[in-house]
Amino acid sequence: MFPHVTRACQGMILHSVQLLQELIATTTTRTGLKVFTTILDKPYQTGRKVAENFKATMKIVFDQTLPQWNYTAQPELQVI
Repeated sequence: MFPHVTRACQGMILHSVQLLQELIATTTTRTGLKVFTTILDKPYQTGRKVAENFKATMKIVFDQTLPQWNYTAQPELQVI
């Protein structure tokens, strides 16, 4: 995805987040990849800690195509 997004933004002066979002939304490939974006307008909270057993309980599902690059991390949901 990243080379295609880079190509869509090539030569552009990125003067706003909205412009970047529009350029990313136009990104497609010959095989049918379409990209969407969401702007997170809240401040990123720093200093948050994860549970001690976070890595131990994280389920990693590897894709059949290029599993060394394509995978999904599925955290165990903890009810508080």
